[in-house]
Amino acid sequence: MSFASTVSSSGPSLTGEVKLYSNKKEQALYESYADLYAIIKTTEKLERAFVRDAIGAEEYEEACSKLIGQFKVLWGSMKDTVPNVEKFMSDYNMQCPMAATRLLHSGLPATVEHRTKNNRANDPEALGVAETVQHFITAMDSLKLNLAAVDQICPIMLDLMNSMDKVTTLPPSFAPREKIKGWYSKLYQKQADYELPEPDVRQLMYELEASYNTFLATLRKN
Repeated sequence: MSFASTVSSSGPSLTGEVKLYSNKKEQALYESYADLYAIIKTTEKLERAFVRDAIGAEEYEEACSKLIGQFKVLWGSMKDTVPNVEKFMSDYNMQCPMAATRLLHSGLPATVEHRTKNNRANDPEALGVAETVQHFITAMDSLKLNLAAVDQICPIMLDLMNSMDKVTTLPPSFAPREKIKGWYSKLYQKQADYELPEPDVRQLMYELEASYNTFLATLRKN
């Protein structure tokens, strides 16, 4: 009897598919691990490309803001399983020091961070603008990842309203802020585990995108 036939008759096939999970909950967990790993690795590559001047400041800032937003939303949904991202990085031998600095300690693209530090004395609104942009992106990414429960979206919307309050050049009754406030008030009355139905998610996403564009257009005019 050949070794191959012995293996096939007495144990699992060496060429068969090996599954990491046995149910949908475990599958979602492994997919979240993979997404977190990919975001960290991508951020590290982006940071190194920026340092080497292989990417323009504007393109870098847009990509980095998106990665930071995705990281915040994803990690916020899996802190029970990954309470310490630096340990996660160490366990998987990721060697991504620049990503750790950007995602865990700074929370802002390098361009925004340096611009804010340099301009803070002459432009006290710089930090408010940077935070508002980041909170808009985080809110939209949260909905894209189907994180639409009250206790997931309300804190982000509160941060968004507070950051807009720091931008004093905005009109007193700034329409985007009033829309965000309306949604926040509506959701705040719901239970923490209440999830927005699909039509509400779609409408909120539409209003967030429109408000974000209006915010940017208003800044350009000022």
